[in-house]
Amino acid sequence: MSVADESGGRAQRIRAKAQEMQEAADRAADPRERQRLQDKARRLRERSDQVTTQGDHGTNAL
Repeated sequence: MSVADESGGRAQRIRAKAQEMQEAADRAADPRERQRLQDKARRLRERSDQVTTQGDHGTNAL
């Protein structure tokens, strides 16, 4: 398995978790809980973008 494949799979798992967090935020009745979950989803999406970018750089170096 290549570095790009590993990074892509990891990024996909992180995006799926971010989607779960966003869906939980959409269902949350408490405004604080909703905001906490939205923030967590946003951080996960940012992390996914970083993993994807790191994987791209690793591929270009080969």
